[in-house]
Amino acid sequence: MTEGRPRVFLAGASGLIGVRLVPLLVDAGHAVAGLTRTAAKAERLAALGAAPVVADALDGAALAREVRAFSPDLVMHQLTDLPDKQAELAARGPAHVRLLREGTRNLLEAAGSTRVVAQSIAWQAPGETGRAYEELEAAVLGAGGGVVRFGQFYGPGTYYETELPDEPRIHIDTAARRAFEAMDAEGIVVATD
Repeated sequence: MTEGRPRVFLAGASGLIGVRLVPLLVDAGHAVAGLTRTAAKAERLAALGAAPVVADALDGAALAREVRAFSPDLVMHQLTDLPDKQAELAARGPAHVRLLREGTRNLLEAAGSTRVVAQSIAWQAPGETGRAYEELEAAVLGAGGGVVRFGQFYGPGTYYETELPDEPRIHIDTAARRAFEAMDAEGIVVATD
């Protein structure tokens, strides 16, 4: 990263990891652009210290404009399209798979030669979801980036607020710290309890 105030473009800044990661980045002296597709979440990102960017990662041209305008030293890929309720996972699956595939491709194209560190999972998901995560990892690693494979999240705001999920697992606050620590990591980092 560059000297001075390193610039981080955080895609998925309003998600479970993103809202915890923004303060860690800001407190460490990074200038942060926080991407969200929801205008209503921009105010929260600003309050956390990020410059809010409202755009859809599925719109490659808009995403490229925003990333290039910010001129980051690092792009962090925390994009997901998961529902708030676990019971809705199957119905939302195709949208999540699309974001993993197209959003990753668009983010890598927008980043150009800027390094990308992406979120993945530390277990084998079935079907198209599993294949989409494999493609995400291959694309990011092929571009010289890094991948953080998280265990299943538990803690406030997750599907497992009061109980532990099966292993591999990781507390959501620990996951955010591990994502922060993995900014300069090479290859694949596994983040579990």
